[in-house]
Amino acid sequence: MLDASYPLSDAQISDFRQNGHLLLRGVATPETIAEYQPLIHAASARFNTEQRAMADRDTYGKAFLQIMNLWRRDGRVAEFVLAKRFAGIAARLLGVERVRLYHDQALYKEPGGGITPWHQDQYYWPLDTTDTITMWMPLVDITRDMGMLDFASGSQADGSITNTAISDDSERVFEDYVRERGYRMTAQSAMRAGDATFHQGWTIHRAGANASPETTREVMTVIYFADGARVTEPENEHQENDRQTWLAGMAAGEPAVSELNPVLG
Repeated sequence: MLDASYPLSDAQISDFRQNGHLLLRGVATPETIAEYQPLIHAASARFNTEQRAMADRDTYGKAFLQIMNLWRRDGRVAEFVLAKRFAGIAARLLGVERVRLYHDQALYKEPGGGITPWHQDQYYWPLDTTDTITMWMPLVDITRDMGMLDFASGSQADGSITNTAISDDSERVFEDYVRERGYRMTAQSAMRAGDATFHQGWTIHRAGANASPETTREVMTVIYFADGARVTEPENEHQENDRQTWLAGMAAGEPAVSELNPVLG
């Protein structure tokens, strides 16, 4: 199944390019989720470094447990992250021949976990292309009150809005921005395990708190960029960290083709 193509209609591709995000049902089958959810869950628990009580964390720390680059740490999880099915969707939505992996991250929002503030993903990425995309896939069934993504539809067309990392500040800045611009807010009421949203790098988005008393919102994400992109000079400390961590320290101007960024589809 991980190598099988997912059917995409012209209307779906058009919707993605207009809105900057798209929901797709059944990207991973129930059988695939049954096989890989326990593996991703176990790897996330093994490599999680957050030990603080919820009350001792800042807004970012309360938003989720964030465990990155599992594909380099666990061979079975790598099968999921490197799936041609997922990468093929990303390439077709972007309208490019091939995509490369930027990195994966498990985002586990614990019961009682806080909001993920409004932000733009590409603030963190020192790449010279807007052909970037994130797959956000629940590994368990989730409802809106467990921390569903909210998108400001069409906001990707504005590009970079502010040099602000995910924080209380970004929540305030983008909340004002999306209200003043009158963007339509889009969120799902529920997603099944294996459904997925795909969103562009500059699409403004957030997630609510997890109001569930006992269920963790388990999400696996994979970030892709178009093959042919080059590394840019970092514009903030986070981009410098990403250049070192996810692009193997490649210099500005070089093609983003390190061993950490394999071609996937």
